[in-house]
Amino acid sequence: MKTFYSYNLITIMENPVIIFGAGDLGMQALDIFRRNNVLVYGLLDDHKELQGKEFGDVSVLGETDDNSYLNIIGSKCEAFIAIGERSVRERLVETLTEQCKTMPVNAVHDSAIISGVAAIGHGNLVAARATIGAKSVIGHHCLIQTGSIVDTSVIVGNFVTIGAGAIINDRVRIGDGAFIGSGVVIVAGIEVGKNARIGAGSVVVANVPAGATYFGNPAKKV
Repeated sequence: MKTFYSYNLITIMENPVIIFGAGDLGMQALDIFRRNNVLVYGLLDDHKELQGKEFGDVSVLGETDDNSYLNIIGSKCEAFIAIGERSVRERLVETLTEQCKTMPVNAVHDSAIISGVAAIGHGNLVAARATIGAKSVIGHHCLIQTGSIVDTSVIVGNFVTIGAGAIINDRVRIGDGAFIGSGVVIVAGIEVGKNARIGAGSVVVANVPAGATYFGNPAKKV
């Protein structure tokens, strides 16, 4: 985590947004932007069966590498990446930053609670009823799902997924690319290493090494 953090968590967007991804995560992002009165220009998705499909007044316009849409991002449109697979999300972020010279915007549900003294990067999805506590820092391109709690003074890296209903207690450190499953509880002060995975419903009471997979109560290496 390096730059681009802001205490102005929800920016009022004058430009419409293009959503990359028309699956479940794309629909979640579409709902969030609509609730925030942000105009969605359209969706892009590489699955042929979705192209041309309409979701209310919003259509799947084409593939994610369609230059006719990429060329307007940054100047006339914002972008949000709503694709769960991290490798694809990373590739699209690279395309946007290098080709379009822009960073994805945040999608923050209007029922989420974010402390005024928390900091958040770019391209994050913060879902319904999620809570981010005081002095916590969220990196870039994270998925913080429905009802999850990020308590006080938590540090979350880039491309982290925090599943629905997870509870991340105070002073926890989560490395880049980590996956925290639904309903996980991580006790205070724990460190979760880069690219670690924690299975749904686990209770983490000890540090998790980088790249490891942990599961259970208490969570143990799988």
